[in-house]
Amino acid sequence: MKIKSVKRAAFMAVGVVTALALAACSTPQQGGGGGDTNADAKVPSSIKLIVPFAAGGGTDVWARFITPYLQEQVEGTPKVVVENVEGGESITGANAFVRDTGTAGDQLLVTSGSTYLPALLNRKEVEYDFTTLIPIMVNGTGGAVYVSPDTGITKAADLAGYDKTLVYGGISATGNDLVALLAMDVLSIDIDATFGFEGRGPARLALERGEINLDYQTTSAYLTQVEPMVADKKAVPLFSFGVPEGDKIVRDPALPDLPTLEEVYETVNGAAPEGDAYDAYRAFLSAAYFYQKGIWAHEGTPDSIVKAYRDASEKIANDKDFVSKSEEFLGGYPLISGEEAATALADAFAITDDVRKYTLDLLADKYDVTIEAK
Repeated sequence: MKIKSVKRAAFMAVGVVTALALAACSTPQQGGGGGDTNADAKVPSSIKLIVPFAAGGGTDVWARFITPYLQEQVEGTPKVVVENVEGGESITGANAFVRDTGTAGDQLLVTSGSTYLPALLNRKEVEYDFTTLIPIMVNGTGGAVYVSPDTGITKAADLAGYDKTLVYGGISATGNDLVALLAMDVLSIDIDATFGFEGRGPARLALERGEINLDYQTTSAYLTQVEPMVADKKAVPLFSFGVPEGDKIVRDPALPDLPTLEEVYETVNGAAPEGDAYDAYRAFLSAAYFYQKGIWAHEGTPDSIVKAYRDASEKIANDKDFVSKSEEFLGGYPLISGEEAATALADAFAITDDVRKYTLDLLADKYDVTIEAK
């Protein structure tokens, strides 16, 4: 199934989406990060893409899809290979990258929202810092939340006064699931959550079997796996995460018939969402979805090498073959060079102490998930 492409301008508007004391966050490195700025430094002949997830997962598939285009478009056509370093919800591999990788540009880190969020939550185990790593390219995605009809919910407006507990199945409370948890917190819906699923696919199957009744899927999976369930009256859509447009969230062009969380909240409560819960939702939504996949270089990588990689990302984004084939793998959302996205990324990673505390308290109080912070 083809997915309607999402406008690049919408995702670049993330720079003003998170109105949360942006000055508190330093900007991801624009160039070589103060390291060797030697203009004559050459792109290595061989490059490893370090994927901190197991083979076969969404981030691994994304990296392997990008790989041949990198080989073709990077100056000198270097050999590009994927190396999986799994474990610790992607923290293990990302830590190893910043700890053990040099600045020659021969290794690049591939990330997902599940890599970003532990850093934003200031988890003690995290050694990496996305305000010092250098973004090469980023790619966003969208998502949608839905329930089983067994809940008695027939449409999003039924959430008004809904007093039952929904059962959610997730992978990790500190990964991308956090956004779904925060969304339901904004709507004041009680959730009984179980974590440890191996992926969103198993969670969807659990809903089909009646083991859970609340789930979310990214856009591509929603369109291909959940919309047929909706047509068969086996699922009820609630809302999409939307896309940024200026300082607002608007409907996702790939899911135009689904209201945003903001629309649902206003329908249920008669006013736009605001307050601590919504601030937290917006903060983590930006990093987890609008820039979910990314490739990063180590701080100190020579500017000439960074430029070569970013130039390649721009060429890839405009490659007709890539654009045609990327619908399935990138969900129709634009691939953006790190240079273009650097300032907006700084905004997305600007999590205030108040937002972080609110989120950590929510996880501890409602989901019995206690995180040891630095």
